[in-house]
Amino acid sequence: MTARVLVVGASAAGLSTVEALRRKGFAGGITVLGDEPHAPYDRPPLSKQVLSGAWEPARAALRAQEQLAALEAEFVLGDPAVGLDPVSRTVRTESGRQVGADAVVIATGVRARRFPGQDDLAGAHVLRTLDDALALRDELLPGRRLVVVGEGVLGSEIAATARTLGLEVTLAGPLAAPMASQVGPVVSGALAELHTGRGVTLRLGEGVVGLTGEGGRVSGVRLASDEVLPADVVVVAIGAVPTTQWLADSGLALDNGVVCDARCRAAEGIYAVGDVARWQHEGLGRLIRLENRTNATEQAMAVAGVILGEDRPYAPVPYFWTDQFDAKLQVHGFLPAEAEVDVVEGDLAARRFVARYRADGRVTGVLGWNMPKQTRLRRQEVVDALQAPIEPAPAITH
Repeated sequence: MTARVLVVGASAAGLSTVEALRRKGFAGGITVLGDEPHAPYDRPPLSKQVLSGAWEPARAALRAQEQLAALEAEFVLGDPAVGLDPVSRTVRTESGRQVGADAVVIATGVRARRFPGQDDLAGAHVLRTLDDALALRDELLPGRRLVVVGEGVLGSEIAATARTLGLEVTLAGPLAAPMASQVGPVVSGALAELHTGRGVTLRLGEGVVGLTGEGGRVSGVRLASDEVLPADVVVVAIGAVPTTQWLADSGLALDNGVVCDARCRAAEGIYAVGDVARWQHEGLGRLIRLENRTNATEQAMAVAGVILGEDRPYAPVPYFWTDQFDAKLQVHGFLPAEAEVDVVEGDLAARRFVARYRADGRVTGVLGWNMPKQTRLRRQEVVDALQAPIEPAPAITH
C-alpha cells in the first residue's frame, strides 16, 4: 500500500502528478522537491509571452498559492536532488536532506546544452528556466544584433519573438530550414519563407563550432567555414539533455533519459514522467522520449493511476504546438523524416492548411498551420493507425 509519494521535480510534470494523485483519491503524504526557488511555472510562454514582455513572470505560474496549498503537499524548493537509493526509495538533496517514500516519481526534466566556454561570456544565453528568460529579456533591445544558434522549435520561436521586438536577428544552424528535423522539408520550407519575409536572416545548412568574445562579452558566432557572424547577444538553442546525472549511482537504466517499461516504471516503486522519461510505447513497439508540455501532463496522469493500482500502458498520440509570428502550428502524432507528406485541407501557399504524414503505408501524424479545428478532426487518423496491430519490440525488463 502506498502511504507516501515523493515527486522529484517541481515542474509541470511534477505538479500534474500531485494533482492527479489527489483527483484520484490519494490521501497520503506527498513531498515535492524542486531545484529552482520558484513554485511550478509553465515553460512554453518563456520563449514567447514572457520573453517579449507581454507577460510578467507571475503570469507564468501554473497555480496560485492557495491552489498549491489546497493540494496539502510539502514543496521543498531550491534544493536539488543529488542521489537516489532505489531500494529504500530515499532521495538525498544538495543540502543533505534525506526524503523517503513508498513511491518516487522522477520529474527532473532536461537541461539546456551549452557550448564550451559559453558561461564565461556575458551576453551568451540559453533559454530553459524562468530566470533564463528574464536575463535574456533584459538584453533584447531594439537594433541589437542577435544570433540564435539552433533552428529547432525553441530557436525558431526565440528568433520570431526577438524580431518582433525590433532586433536584427540571424538564425543559424546545420539544417536547411527552421524546424526541418521536426516537420520535414515541405513545412520547414514554408517556415523559412515566413521568417525571411519578416526580416530574419537565415544562415542555415552550416554547422556552428563555437562563440567568439571580446573583453569577456560575446561578440559573434563562428561557423564551420570559420566565418564569424557578429552579434551583440547570442542564444544557444541546440537541444537539451535529460537531467539524470544525479541518478548516476542509482542502478537505474539511464540512456537518453530514465528508461522505463510501458507503465513508466523504472524500478519497483520508481517512476519517471515528462521530458526525462524514456518509456516503452506499446503503439509503436519501441522506446520513446517526448519533450512537450502536453506529454508532461498526460504522462503524469497515467503514472498517478499506476501508483494507485491501475494497470494500463501509457501509449499516447503526442501533441505539440508552436507560435511564430502569426503562424500557429499544431502537430498530432509523429512526423518521421522519411514520411510522405500531402496537404489534405487548405492551401500551403496561403499558409492555412493541414498536412498528413505517412510512413510504411500508415498515417503517423498530422500538422495544421492556422487550422486548429480541422487538425483536431484529422487526429483520429493517427489514433486509428497507432491502434492497428504491429510487430512488438522486446519488452524492457529490470
